[in-house]
Amino acid sequence: MPLDPTSLGAALNEKLSLHSSLCRREVGSYQQAIQTGEDVVVACTQEKRLFAEMAEQTAGASSVVRFVNIRETGGWSKDAGHAGPKLAAMLAAANLPEPEPVATVSYKSAGRLLIIGTLEDAEQAAGLLGDELDIAIFTQGTGRGDILQERRYPVLGGHIQSLNGWLGEFKLTWAHDNPIDLDLCTRCNACVAACPESAIGLDYQVDMSLCKSHRSCVKACQVAAIDFTREPESATDTFDLVFDLRAAPAFTQHALPQGYFHGHALDAQILLKIRALVGEFEKPRFFSYKQKLCAHSRNEQIGCNACVDVCSASAISSDRERQQIKINPHLCVGCGTCTTVCPSGALTFAYPKASEQGVKLKTQLSTYTRTGGKNAALLLHSQKAGQKIIDDLGRMARLDKDVYGVPARVLPVSLWHTSSLGMDAWLTAICYGASQVWVLMTDEEAPQYREALQNQMAVAQGILTGLGYKGEHFKILFAKDARDMSALDRDLQALPAQTVSQSASFAIQTDKRDTLELALQHLITHAPTKDLPSEISLPSAGSPLGTVVINKDACTLCLSCVNACPASALQDNTDAPQLKFIEKNCVQCGLCVKTCPEKALSLKPQLNLLPQRKDAVLINEMKPYACVRCGKPFGTLKAIESMLGKLAGHSMFQGAAIERLKMCSDCRVIDIHTSSTESKITDF
Repeated sequence: MPLDPTSLGAALNEKLSLHSSLCRREVGSYQQAIQTGEDVVVACTQEKRLFAEMAEQTAGASSVVRFVNIRETGGWSKDAGHAGPKLAAMLAAANLPEPEPVATVSYKSAGRLLIIGTLEDAEQAAGLLGDELDIAIFTQGTGRGDILQERRYPVLGGHIQSLNGWLGEFKLTWAHDNPIDLDLCTRCNACVAACPESAIGLDYQVDMSLCKSHRSCVKACQVAAIDFTREPESATDTFDLVFDLRAAPAFTQHALPQGYFHGHALDAQILLKIRALVGEFEKPRFFSYKQKLCAHSRNEQIGCNACVDVCSASAISSDRERQQIKINPHLCVGCGTCTTVCPSGALTFAYPKASEQGVKLKTQLSTYTRTGGKNAALLLHSQKAGQKIIDDLGRMARLDKDVYGVPARVLPVSLWHTSSLGMDAWLTAICYGASQVWVLMTDEEAPQYREALQNQMAVAQGILTGLGYKGEHFKILFAKDARDMSALDRDLQALPAQTVSQSASFAIQTDKRDTLELALQHLITHAPTKDLPSEISLPSAGSPLGTVVINKDACTLCLSCVNACPASALQDNTDAPQLKFIEKNCVQCGLCVKTCPEKALSLKPQLNLLPQRKDAVLINEMKPYACVRCGKPFGTLKAIESMLGKLAGHSMFQGAAIERLKMCSDCRVIDIHTSSTESKITDF
């Protein structure tokens, strides 16, 4: 690689050591470095395991060692000679401290394994796992017939009613409706041979739709394992792990529960993974949730359902009783897509925190710019499949003259998951000086993730285009394997888009709405177009920005919308019948629209560029209606007229009683009491 350690060191204000055989002949230099106690960054990931082992064997080693790959990600590109700023940026980011610890989620597995499938397949898998695990088999479907005559494992049968849970907490419920007791059955196959209708299969289940009640099987059974008079009953049991051998899996979501495996009985990778899942395990609690910010539900109406719809692990559900969402941390796989699509910031990604991720982006982009780099494109990718694709492209560029590789202006950024960052972070990256933000997706992401990111990108691009920034700033790149490399190689060579004239200094905030506002303000201030419109129309799908449109002829100022709004975007006036709106607060959840009894409200996604966007603007007002008895204002003229029209035919408001609808609550009680007293005197 064409590296210049002197210029790189000057760019980073660090002393850099360049070695060609650090993990072999020059290992002494590494050992000396890690004995200083200062943080050490090794720009090689190929021998990460070897370096870690050497650190353990080196006396007095006290340094924190971090690794970064600058070889496939840029050093082997056709652009490698100009990659100095990029390499400096990657080294600077690698030198940042690790994310702060977060709360964890615990799993406990004692190794109790449930295998579901045909008896012979299940016993075949059990034979490879039974030396370390406590196995039970649930037989499902007939098979080839080459079953073991020795009953080594408990066998359950019947019809599965439900299977749910996660590692250490799977719950199986089934209908125990099989006349054959599988624990008593010796598998002599006498019943199979005796049945004239072939209603008994080699899973020793009786197909009652074929059985004609000859009971030949009962006579043939020598151990009294068959009893057709046994009442069907429901049974429940718990397991730590599940190996499902059936063609159709028990779980259909993209992200399967941890501890559940679906595949072939002899799949070596699955068998190894199952063996490893005995003991106690922890994972980060990837999210934090602030219910008071949630726009999911109010007044028994569902507003924003974005997180529930996008979750690929079925970890998020609607809690209608509490009018909020419910998240199961044991099912959560940490993709972070729910936090990306959340318009209010009620859900935030916790590992790493938004502020820590912001420091990483800012460090890379500021270092890149300071060392002479221009038109940086951030390439967000996952730590596993995404990193492998980039590494493969780098190796191809080294060996194939027709492959360009990762260009010098493209800065790869490794994420826990590609969809854990959204529009607020992307626009902030543009404010930091990035020309573009690209997301590399592979087949590891759920299909709905791609749609969610495309919707967010459409909104973000609409904002930049409306402000006059030219070019395509956001794009999803897709690569599954080597067959997609040519297209990816071309995509990475795309022309840069226009960015800000002055980089921002603000930091990414914990509240995504605050971050979004800071980014919008910076983009508006430095917009290339000075003659800006008053508003920018945005796509309806996924927009967290917009206004409400009110039909004043239909609105009665009942103010139900104010009570429903979770973001205080709609407000009333305690001194007068008025409805006010703060557009900056609106998250476009639609709760006001669904709550309005007159259907007088609708949503309009947009970015208002006028200063009034942050102010409480009056959008409707009416003359107060005065009580006909005491003269105190208690409603609006339109609301009372509407009520009179709707209740005119009601039996309780006939004759003089209709006048009570024109009274305030106090006078209405007095009038009812007075009328009741007069009626009693008349009767007397």
